[in-house]
Amino acid sequence: MAFGGGEIILVLVVFLILFGSNKIPELAKGIGKGMREFKKATDDIKREIDTSTGGITKDITDSANSIRKNITDITSDLTSDVNDATGDIKKDLNEISNNINNS
Repeated sequence: MAFGGGEIILVLVVFLILFGSNKIPELAKGIGKGMREFKKATDDIKREIDTSTGGITKDITDSANSIRKNITDITSDLTSDVNDATGDIKKDLNEISNNINNS
């Protein structure tokens, strides 16, 4: 919901009429302080959450990295074993083919 220029001017005029020119700076100052306090409280909560979950996050990251390494090692071993077995089968098939051709 966007406000146009005319709507903003109307709101400012209403504020001026309701509160007078002396109270508007005090209201703006109060709103500013409230916004700062809210932002500070929000930042404190975020910092507390980050601090309290920092160890858990590190443990999860370490575990995930360890699992990735184990999977990579197992995959590499399996690939090597399959390649060795495939090579042996090809060699046996060539020998059988040669024996059949020589008979």
